[in-house]
Amino acid sequence: MNRTEAREDATTSRGEGVRAPSDEHTRVLQQANSQLVIAIVESQILAEQLEKANLAKSEFLSRMSHELRTPLNAILGFAQLLESGSPPPTPKQTASVQQILRAGWYLLTLINQILDLAVIESGRFSVTPEPVSLWEVMGECQVMIKSQAQQRDIQVNFLPIDKTWFAHADRTRVKQVLINLLSNAIQYNRARGSVAVRCTASSPERLHISIKDSGAGLTAENLAHLFEPFNRLGQENGAQKGTGIGLVVTKRLVELMGGSIGVESTVGVGSEFWIELVRDTMPKMAAGSDLPEELTPPFQDSSPLRTLLYVEDNPSNLMLVAQIVEYYPRLRMLSASDGDLGLELARAHLPDVILMDINLRGTKGFQVLEALQADPQTAHIPVLAISANAMPRDVEKDAAAGFLRYLTKPIKINEFVQALDMALGPGPGQRLTRGIGQEKGRQ
Repeated sequence: MNRTEAREDATTSRGEGVRAPSDEHTRVLQQANSQLVIAIVESQILAEQLEKANLAKSEFLSRMSHELRTPLNAILGFAQLLESGSPPPTPKQTASVQQILRAGWYLLTLINQILDLAVIESGRFSVTPEPVSLWEVMGECQVMIKSQAQQRDIQVNFLPIDKTWFAHADRTRVKQVLINLLSNAIQYNRARGSVAVRCTASSPERLHISIKDSGAGLTAENLAHLFEPFNRLGQENGAQKGTGIGLVVTKRLVELMGGSIGVESTVGVGSEFWIELVRDTMPKMAAGSDLPEELTPPFQDSSPLRTLLYVEDNPSNLMLVAQIVEYYPRLRMLSASDGDLGLELARAHLPDVILMDINLRGTKGFQVLEALQADPQTAHIPVLAISANAMPRDVEKDAAAGFLRYLTKPIKINEFVQALDMALGPGPGQRLTRGIGQEKGRQ
């Protein structure tokens, strides 16, 4: 072989040597690319499946909330009427009605806790932060737990709080958190025990609220499992009722508001639960806003006759509202069992206020509202929504449709009457508040 042939042969060998690794590298890249495409497709399929599962879960929770609240509306609604009836019930009947109410409101509390936890875990729960006066909220909580404390002979002391302290939080959820902690402090206390509620400024940015009881206290092992769902810390067969999820919901609500929660406990001495919330500035009050509201004017028989149209397809709900309306001789009720009939009656009679069930058969409540708003004859009529749909996303969606107020079932009669007052507007003889259906601190 001459030198030229040798050089060509060497060049060819080197060229093949270079091409061989290059082909292998391309093959590896193609395989990796194929695996990546498969992984992306699988992740997309998994994401779609999770989204469908979340939607199915939300729909299930919404449906369950509606189905559970509907019969409770009749139970609690008529029990409230019996409690406030005329002639008044006998002492024995009163005791029986109070047992129904106590059990009914407790069942509603359990339903709300389970639904709250499920919605929080689904990632669809939201809070609406605003400046919240802790002085006002504490006062409301003090009224709400008074009855429970008296029943168990527990002394609850709310220490003075600075009226200028405001938290950046969701007002409704702050009350929910505090009521749950206060209820636990009373429920798990010793006989004739005490609870001390104190609010301090832990830093310029945080407000600290502590609730200290004189109960049996918690062991270190119990403290380690305190915020686990459905863990009742060995009290499953005890005398105290509960699901073991109240504190879990409380903790997650506090964290959703940017706060923190903790507990210190000594066996035989008691426990001290505390929460810390983000501090907010006190909002500027409008001129004259601190003046007391005028007391409810007396009902005037000479006041004009007012008309309430109730659109509802549930007979027991119609009967309940009809009995509430009977308390007011200058208010009459028209009823419609479906949305189409409700729309016809609204156009024919032009009622002063419309009470609209949301989940009607056929034409839904919000569709009737749209038709009312589109008609110049009925656009001015205030419409109150009432529904057993109490999931946050349902409330937000339907409240945004343009209803004056959104009331959830079971009806709390005092709130229902206040909503009617607002819808009918101020003026002599127009307010309906008569003291019926007062819930004695229940929320």
